[in-house]
Amino acid sequence: MRLLQRKNYWISRFLASDPGRKRLNQAGKATISLISAVVTVILVLNLLGQPPLMPAIVAGITGMLGIMTVMDDTKEKKKVTTLLLGVSAACGVTAGSLLASNAYLVSALMILIIFCGFYFSRFGSRYFSLGMIGFMTVYLSSFLGLSPSQFPWFYLGIVIGGSFAFLYNFIVFKDSAQLLKRSMRSFHIQANLAFDLLIEIIQDPEINHSRIKKLQYNVSKLREYASHVATDLNTQDVTEVWPGLTTSQLRLYVFDTSMLVVTLADSLHRLKKEDALEAKELQDLLAKVITSLHKAEVLSQDYEVQNLAKAQAATEELRHMSTHLFARENSRPEGWLYLIRRIESIATHVTNGALAIQQSLHSGQQPTQKKEEEASEADDNDQEDSKKLRPSTKKAYQSLIAGTIAIIVGHLISPVQPYWVLLTTFIVQLGTESVGRTYMKGLQRSVGTVIGAVIGFVLAKAVSGHSIIEIVLLFTVVFLAFYIVAVSYTLMSMLITLLIAFMYDLLLGGISFALLGARVIDTIAGAAIALTIAALIFPKKTMEKVSEAFNDYLEELSSYVTQYIHSFREPMDIKELADHAFKMDEKVQAIKDESKSLLQRPGALRHRELPRWITIFTAINYYAKHLVASSYQKHFTYPEEFEAVFISMEDKFKSNIETLTHMMTTGDRSGITFNMNEERKQTEQYAPAHHGSQSDLIHHLYYVWRINQSIVLLGKEMGAEEKDQKTT
Repeated sequence: MRLLQRKNYWISRFLASDPGRKRLNQAGKATISLISAVVTVILVLNLLGQPPLMPAIVAGITGMLGIMTVMDDTKEKKKVTTLLLGVSAACGVTAGSLLASNAYLVSALMILIIFCGFYFSRFGSRYFSLGMIGFMTVYLSSFLGLSPSQFPWFYLGIVIGGSFAFLYNFIVFKDSAQLLKRSMRSFHIQANLAFDLLIEIIQDPEINHSRIKKLQYNVSKLREYASHVATDLNTQDVTEVWPGLTTSQLRLYVFDTSMLVVTLADSLHRLKKEDALEAKELQDLLAKVITSLHKAEVLSQDYEVQNLAKAQAATEELRHMSTHLFARENSRPEGWLYLIRRIESIATHVTNGALAIQQSLHSGQQPTQKKEEEASEADDNDQEDSKKLRPSTKKAYQSLIAGTIAIIVGHLISPVQPYWVLLTTFIVQLGTESVGRTYMKGLQRSVGTVIGAVIGFVLAKAVSGHSIIEIVLLFTVVFLAFYIVAVSYTLMSMLITLLIAFMYDLLLGGISFALLGARVIDTIAGAAIALTIAALIFPKKTMEKVSEAFNDYLEELSSYVTQYIHSFREPMDIKELADHAFKMDEKVQAIKDESKSLLQRPGALRHRELPRWITIFTAINYYAKHLVASSYQKHFTYPEEFEAVFISMEDKFKSNIETLTHMMTTGDRSGITFNMNEERKQTEQYAPAHHGSQSDLIHHLYYVWRINQSIVLLGKEMGAEEKDQKTT
């Protein structure tokens, strides 16, 4: 299998996709739970001489939602929520059936359930899950108009569906540390794909732009996979899979490996342009380091020691070459020499980290380390001003108003099935805090529904009368919809509409385009209502949300960089900042996600500065990660008075972050930012010979200066004034 991976790019890409197979597991569990519940209820009720179809549908919904909607933060809480889902579903069936004769009462009950689901979500995701299944069962039972004599069979279906959800989620396919092992495997496959491309670029005498573009794509995927592994490391017990290892060891190894690939990808193009790779010795050394790391099975119990030994020897040679080249320069060194030093530094970290991991695996004993502190973030809701409405409360009031309008519109458009508009309004409101996100989700759902209606009508007509084929297609579509939801909401909406087309054909004995067309109109109407209410009632403007995302990143960056600068005066283990780096990656991604609606919808020219800001923040994040990746703290020697330089840098950086945050929050076009030209000048004057600990100090501070330059640049573009000195 490994041989195939190395020989075929696309096989490796396929094997690396879906890190940890989390999407596959979730979609598979939901589909199997659905099928098991439906089949079991049909068999049982057939034996009892009862009509099985509708109880089977309710059982399937319970089994499916018992997998997909349970999102509590601990396994014990998830188990309790799964059991409570059955209670909520039973209450929904009972209430919906008893009130079915009065459309106003049913409507009021549905709106109340949605309101409570949003309002009580402040206390945990459990209440939203209970509201979701309660809403669905009220919807179905009110449409069916069940009599009390039918309740027991539906209750039985709910028990069976909930039992299968519990069985598959916590017993048969329970999440385990093996998920972490699969995530790490995907990460290694993706890293090796990038290594292959890097070797090709090094050995190619010409600059191949298509290969570089392909490498950039693979680097972005590697960053994504590194983030997945970091998340899994926070939730899984490493020792269950790799006895002797610690979470911090693996986190740092993943961080360093991804940064090595990123650094090489960014540096090789420049090295080629500078003709640095014309030197055969340098070319061979870089290829040797990459090849050795590619072959190393770092987390394998039967690893081959010589691969990492070769990598270690190659990095040593690279270090000697770098030192020799720096010493040979009589004036300021060429810029590409710093690239070589940076590559050597990160490669050394990766190699040493891999060796430490293999030694720990071999001994089975964890290295002595400080006890890891669990990150505990205060609940944002608890920190909010008690006089202000919480986001969950605002969303609840929005749903109350939107739901009322949706019910009225639903009765006007489709008196027979008036609740479809309400269902769409409810779904579009989920997870959309800003007007822009609501717009994007409503648009994606509407487009997906239109496409799905056309395809669904054609497919349902083609297989109409072939029940077995339709059932197989139905379950296939359910699986694909859940599998792809994290990739494309539009495709998921299309697949859900296909599902509805097959169900209509099975339940009603045929399907018309007018019937599916009505669902399309209902969907568009529901999305429009959700967007209108989001824009008018407690509106959260998209740019406000984007500004919050920028400020969240700046807050994390300030803590990260000031700790790094402070460590020169009071030494600390810089490796501990790797976890901060992963958090900053998440916050940069949040900026991009929140900005997407502004950049894609009409009127984007009003925010023409936004792409520029995102580019600058992406660059800042790249520089910030290099503080840890390319420069582990060392013992520096410098005059006592030089300590003032670090104090000044720390003070200026904090001030610049505060200024930028204030300008982004208030829209103020005035402020003062401070460059670090004087501090940089003093540091470089202190290290005229470019060797020893002084030269290394320049290397360690280089990205601090780059980060601050970017912040000053952004501040100037927003109207701030740049100054050299900060008065005290």
